[in-house]
Amino acid sequence: MCGIVGYIGKRDVAPLLLEGLQRLEYRGYDSAGIVVSSPKTPALKMVKAKGRVRDLEAKVPARFKGTTGIAHTRWATHGAPSDVNAHPHLSADSKVAVVHNGIIDNAADLRRKLEADGVEFLSETDTEVLTHLIARAQADKLEDKVRQALHVVEGTYGIAVMHADFPDRIVVARNGSPVVLGIGEKEMFVASDIAALVAHTRQIVTLDDGEMATLKADDFRTYTTEGTRTTAEPTTVEWEAASYDMGGHDTYMHKEIHEQADAVDRVLRGRIDDRFSTVHLGGLNLDAREARQIRRVKILGCGTSYHAGMIGAQMIEELARIPADAEPASEFRYRNAVVDPDTLYIAVSQSGETYDVLAAVQELKRKGARVLGVVNVVGSAIAREADGGVYVHAGPEVCVVSTKCFTNTTVAFALLALHLGRTRDLSVRDGKRIIEGLRKLPGQIAEILAQEEEIKKLADEFAEARSMLFIGRVRGYPVAREASLKLKEVSYIHAEAYPASELKHGPLALIEPALPTVAIVPDDDLLEKNRAALEEIKARHGQILAVAHQHQEKADRTIVVPKNEAELDPILMGIPLQLLAYYTAKALGRDIDKPRNLAKSVTVE
Repeated sequence: MCGIVGYIGKRDVAPLLLEGLQRLEYRGYDSAGIVVSSPKTPALKMVKAKGRVRDLEAKVPARFKGTTGIAHTRWATHGAPSDVNAHPHLSADSKVAVVHNGIIDNAADLRRKLEADGVEFLSETDTEVLTHLIARAQADKLEDKVRQALHVVEGTYGIAVMHADFPDRIVVARNGSPVVLGIGEKEMFVASDIAALVAHTRQIVTLDDGEMATLKADDFRTYTTEGTRTTAEPTTVEWEAASYDMGGHDTYMHKEIHEQADAVDRVLRGRIDDRFSTVHLGGLNLDAREARQIRRVKILGCGTSYHAGMIGAQMIEELARIPADAEPASEFRYRNAVVDPDTLYIAVSQSGETYDVLAAVQELKRKGARVLGVVNVVGSAIAREADGGVYVHAGPEVCVVSTKCFTNTTVAFALLALHLGRTRDLSVRDGKRIIEGLRKLPGQIAEILAQEEEIKKLADEFAEARSMLFIGRVRGYPVAREASLKLKEVSYIHAEAYPASELKHGPLALIEPALPTVAIVPDDDLLEKNRAALEEIKARHGQILAVAHQHQEKADRTIVVPKNEAELDPILMGIPLQLLAYYTAKALGRDIDKPRNLAKSVTVE
């Protein structure tokens, strides 16, 4: 992995590809490369560089012309970051070029066989195996050469292939890693993410797993890896190129934190039904009778999406009175879980392409389960695989660490919980109460963000910490987990999250003046229990920052957030801690939008 861009048409291709790579930088990467050609000069010309896209751009010569090309930003899976390991990879005769997202599981075996046949490898990557397989395939058409190679590989891939003998086309294929076609006027684009396309076209085609496509300047066709033609109708994406601009902010993370009030308004818009004190979620494909037959809800996600699922599970239990829990999809898919026909499974993913979540969905579908998707990207793999679902409408999220999408996902779960609750036994009065709370959220988010300067001062104090502890009870625990993850992701400060009730069962041993504790203290029925935890920490000379609805006497500092309905309070309590993580990272001089070792869209295990 991580980012693919390709173009075929009449324009000078190198500037287009470099611009596309820049729009994909948020996905995380360690090297980049580009290869170009044209019908008049079909020989492939390539430049690769370890580092950022700007390092690649500096190496591209002035006379690097072409009208067809593919480019890539790589996040290392096989082999350390280097010029040689960067994509694209060329065959020994320099006729075939391949860019690849994913992992070839049997690459080592194939490599040994190719080496035994005399092939010399230049890189440590699994992708180079594909390049040589395509070059050595016995077929007259490029499509057949690619198909032959794909039939012997095992694993995941999103690939784009050029061949000097077929300068009028790019061949692409998908299995588990996204590939999106962009349809233009006598020009075609391909990318792993629509972010690279929206500046040039909003007409897209998303390939399914097991599907290939041939792109020519004035046409495209799709077909399976077995050669059967498929029908692909372009759809119009709602996001525009301006959505990917920083809009006057220093970083995308700062911009996206500040977009949350508008984003939450967007996920609510058109969905609230005041007449029946419920919400309309037309994409669920779940009628009232089916909803009443649900006996359990299992939510699957990874990282931030998993934490949003934890909050969602609590809201579903509280409002719909259905037993619910959340589990990391990366664990669920390997533990041979019992799939219950009365359980509703919900897959959560910002990109809609997260591989572990997608694999769990596919396994659940194979076993006959009903699966809903909660995703941000329309037409993504999980959205297409699921039986129905909810789009969170957060808009493009460019920073690697998720902020507005996390918040919108938790709001989407509140809508789902309200819908299921009103279908079952939640009263009209409680339905109205939750709706009033949902409508307050955008204004309350704006109130929290107005405290930015005070939170910045706190972050300057905590930037010197080597480790931090985050605690919360019940509703507060998922907030603590997400806040801990945000801090470690973007600032690289070690952080741990524990239920406040677990302090006496081990974590109290860590408490000392040098270890700050961030405590989530909502004004609910557990307020006194949470205050007792603060007492325990203070008795051991621990430093405490509380996030609460009122000033906490035992805390050294308190960030006061507006009070909403108890079920919805977790949605708000994490937002000031996003700012805390942001300003802590800024004080430490971190690369905030592209944290080390991380990628935005995780399409490999």
